[in-house]
Amino acid sequence: MRSHIYYFPPLSQSYRTLVWSLCTVVISVCVYLQWWICSEVGWSRLNWRHLGLIIAALEPEGIKTCGYQLLTLPLRPVTMSFSGKYQLESQENFEAFMKAIGLPDELIQKGKDIKSVSEIEENGDDFKVTVTTGPKVLVNTFTIGKEADLETITGEKMKAVVKRDGNKLKVSLKGIESVTEMVDANTICNTMTVGGIVYKRISKRV
Repeated sequence: MRSHIYYFPPLSQSYRTLVWSLCTVVISVCVYLQWWICSEVGWSRLNWRHLGLIIAALEPEGIKTCGYQLLTLPLRPVTMSFSGKYQLESQENFEAFMKAIGLPDELIQKGKDIKSVSEIEENGDDFKVTVTTGPKVLVNTFTIGKEADLETITGEKMKAVVKRDGNKLKVSLKGIESVTEMVDANTICNTMTVGGIVYKRISKRV
């Protein structure tokens, strides 16, 4: 069987410059697409490895390592806005959690099947959160990092500080640790923990 060996001559300087220019355009388009994807669905990471290897092979030795490392770095997470109206889609451990915080059984049974609606208004660090559960409307306003008077599920009012960590809002209210996260542009996940019991709610934009 005859074997064939193909020889590719070294790239000329002009050809290398042309290919590098084309790669630069490709990188610009990919960065824009990555930014657009992140703004729509939250943080994600594109795999730049193959493109990085191509450019590294074309560039002078002094740029190879630096260029490749830059291309394979993950992009920074995109902070999304919480603003919008969301309806409860699913929940876990509702009854156990409500009992743990002292809600009467009668109210628990009435509320377990109600699809609450949360409306969030975000203006910089200022927030207004309105939660409507049947006839009950709970409204809280606060500024990130500043103490505010907040009303709990049981109707109690207390002072607390809401902190922001990327796409998460965190607050501690009378032993209840609450984390509200923007999972993607249309989904909010609220997790509340007390005494080892974790109550999880998933709400979708309406």
